Amino acid sequence: MAETLFDLAIVGGGPAGYTCAIRAGQLGLKVALIEKTDKLGGTCLHVGCIPTKAMLFSAEVWDHIGHAAGYGIDNVAAPQLNWANVLKRKNDIIVKHTKGLDFLMKKNKVTVVRGHGRIAGPAKDGILTVNVTAADGKVSPVQTKKVVLATGSDARMLPGYQADDTILTNIEILSLPTFPKSLVVIGSGAVGVEFASIFRSFGAEVTIVEALPRIVPVEDEEVSKELLRSFKKRGIDVHTGARVEKIEKHKGGAKVSFTDSTGKAVVKETEKVLIAVGRGPRTQDAGIDKTNIQLDRGFIPVNQWMETTEPGVYAIGDIVAGLPQLAHVGAMAGVVVASKAAGKYARAVRKDRVPGCTYCDPQIGSVGLTEAQAKEKGYQVKVGKFPFVGNSKATILDSHDGFVKVVSDAKYGEVLGVHIIGPHATELIAECVVALELEATVEELMFTIHAHPTLAESLLDGFSSVEGMAINV
Repeated sequence: MAETLFDLAIVGGGPAGYTCAIRAGQLGLKVALIEKTDKLGGTCLHVGCIPTKAMLFSAEVWDHIGHAAGYGIDNVAAPQLNWANVLKRKNDIIVKHTKGLDFLMKKNKVTVVRGHGRIAGPAKDGILTVNVTAADGKVSPVQTKKVVLATGSDARMLPGYQADDTILTNIEILSLPTFPKSLVVIGSGAVGVEFASIFRSFGAEVTIVEALPRIVPVEDEEVSKELLRSFKKRGIDVHTGARVEKIEKHKGGAKVSFTDSTGKAVVKETEKVLIAVGRGPRTQDAGIDKTNIQLDRGFIPVNQWMETTEPGVYAIGDIVAGLPQLAHVGAMAGVVVASKAAGKYARAVRKDRVPGCTYCDPQIGSVGLTEAQAKEKGYQVKVGKFPFVGNSKATILDSHDGFVKVVSDAKYGEVLGVHIIGPHATELIAECVVALELEATVEELMFTIHAHPTLAESLLDGFSSVEGMAINV
């Protein structure tokens, strides 16, 4: 390997890394993708986005079965949960897409190097070296013109605790051998509320404990309120403004002690505890100490083209300071780096154009500024809101919870943000991302034809509601 000079050596085979490798290969670059495990795909494919959404789909089907008679389907009065098959389907999907990635590497002439990659230091005569330690301990140098760090992230743990078969992270909860009757979820970001939704659908007693004043705190405040209302209706016990005091394990599970928002001490008995308090960057053993890169709380600062302060070294994905830790953000950053490295056109990743998607029930999709953020930035804000109860396709799907909220600039009519909670919100948000990218106005979108009957019509009514002219309310 040492005698081969690559144009790009990418450390990490998750969505950011493998997307960068594929695009670089498509553009004719000689690419090495360095991955320390025996499978490509990273957290997202193996213990994150993909398996979680597979289980959420199973949970959605289960919820529909509960209303089968109303849909005209008889003899399904006593369904039984086959937890082993839920896990099997999830695993089969992972295997299928892992094989797909192996095929794509071959198709795009990407050299996959197995082992732990560490930058050796600054470039010498324009050449950077990544030392790759294989499973047997053998170290092999990979020489390259540019290095892309895409090493991903790990679930954060509460201080003083570690993951096991009772206190879980996203890894352990995806492989529970038996379905628990109760679950306490600490943290209410996307990971927390998605697992809360899955386990509640299947019948577990679920409690959410959140330190901040509202759940899904990065979302628009009205979205948080609507999700709280929906979760309470589903029987999920939610505590916001709460502080976890201790977790005590015992033979049957654990006892979680926390102080609620009123200062009252609460003790919750549970079989399992999920810690979902965010993810930390995996930068501690990548050779960054051999460069002039100065970490920011463990994250790597970059410019708009994902370049670090070390010449020839880029960073993409969950390790980048200031960018959301989302697979699609890392993937697009990888496309940007590959395009720039090949001397092709690229557009910088804009944080205010990143769609946020949460796949709980009801789903959440959002992009751009919240109402509060728009006001903080000094915009004269005009807001429209359309409830899914007025959408005919939502009636067909028996899914009326939620709304579309549009935040716009009153002076020029430009759409500043769209926030959706309701059926298929994670799909609907794509149109809104395009609208923001093209700096569309409310007026333009009010005259954009949407097919009938579709959930997408809720967007037409949402944009029209800014001017008080939604048709279906």
